[in-house]
Amino acid sequence: MSSVRRFRSVGVDPATGKEAFVVARPGGFLEELADAHALKAAAVLVTVVGAVLEGGKSSDTELAAFVPALHAALEECVGIMAADREQ
Repeated sequence: MSSVRRFRSVGVDPATGKEAFVVARPGGFLEELADAHALKAAAVLVTVVGAVLEGGKSSDTELAAFVPALHAALEECVGIMAADREQ
């Protein structure tokens, strides 16, 4: 099992507009919440990037702007899959 703990987003507080982060216990409720949030965010990102690519009129610079967000989402999803395999 991985002993590295990291901050995980669990969404945005509607009252303050600030993103909420937790360091969740493996297998716990907060980890489930963070996983669900990460997968939802990745799904939205896939939809947005897919629509941009289908439009076919974006420049390389505009497309490159998605790379950091895509990398972060992919890293988060891989982390979720790796944690599932460790259980």
